[in-house]
Amino acid sequence: MLDFIHDYGTIALFITSFIAATIVPASSAAILLAALAAKASPIPALIACSAGNSLGCAVNYWMGYFIGKPLIPKLEKSKSGRKALEYTTKYGTWSLFVSWTPFLGDPLTIAAGIFRVNFLKFSIIVYSLRIVGYIMIALFFIK
Repeated sequence: MLDFIHDYGTIALFITSFIAATIVPASSAAILLAALAAKASPIPALIACSAGNSLGCAVNYWMGYFIGKPLIPKLEKSKSGRKALEYTTKYGTWSLFVSWTPFLGDPLTIAAGIFRVNFLKFSIIVYSLRIVGYIMIALFFIK
């Protein structure tokens, strides 16, 4: 029975971390923290959050890439969206080094697609920074 609950908990972490990176303004780091505080197994929780959030970032990138410039007015409606557009225009790939931050990170991943940042560089920077952040959180719970 516990494996059944554990599997659903891991799936839920994956899904909520994916959603947090895409359509809902939520913190996947907070989701991981809550799961670990509720005694979730750290390694599966870390993997689920990392995979879900990385996939969500990829969806943001490709959405920006394929939809492109029509997304700019939508991003300009929020302060974080405007900053993401500004940083990506000014710094290009370098702007992705702040993609792990709350509020600004997700719009940056969309802007990276709009402005055609190299996807391999995008993946290496964005995924590794998010995963390192999750590892830092999980280390507090691994004994």
